[in-house]
Formats: sequence, structure tokens, C-alpha cells
Amino acid sequence: MRARIYQPPKNAMQSGTAGTHEWVLDYELAARRQADPLMGWIGSNDTQAQVSLRFATREEAVAYAERNGIAYEVELPQVRRVRPKAYADNFRYGRQENWTH
Repeated sequence: MRARIYQPPKNAMQSGTAGTHEWVLDYELAARRQADPLMGWIGSNDTQAQVSLRFATREEAVAYAERNGIAYEVELPQVRRVRPKAYADNFRYGRQENWTH
């Protein structure tokens, strides 16, 4: 049983960063996913794939995995550079890009 510890990325449809500050421990799939013959839904017999544990810090997640004897891999998040913008910059006098209307 192997697990992955990571910080979830922000939602691409939102500009906010809610839900991205916690760490998640997810188990890898032990059995491959397959289509149900009756309904056609994709699923697996592996119940560990449904478990997703959330922790406030990476150290808590690592301590939980080590305490329970779970092999884990930590994925560090990419650093996000935030470039502050202002609406007024669209109308600035020495603007580099063309302003088309």
C-alpha cells in the first residue's frame, strides 16, 4: 500500500486559493479501474482509492504515514508567482502593448 502526499492545486475556474493550504494523503490504486458491465460506470474493487485524508501541515501527513507504516511519496507544490495587476494599467500612458478597441 503506497500513498501520495501533496497540496491540491487551486481551481482553474476560480481566482481564489481556498482549499489549497492543506495537505492531502491519497492511496494509489491497487486494482485497475474497469467498466461495470451493467451500468457502464468506471469503478474499482479497491476501497482504499476512496480514502482521502486531509492534514493542516506536511509534517502531520508524513507523521501519520510513518506511524501507520504506509510507504509514501511527497510531491512539493510549484511556487506560484503572483504578478499584481491593476485595471488602470490598461490605460497607462507608456503602455507596451497595442490598445485595440
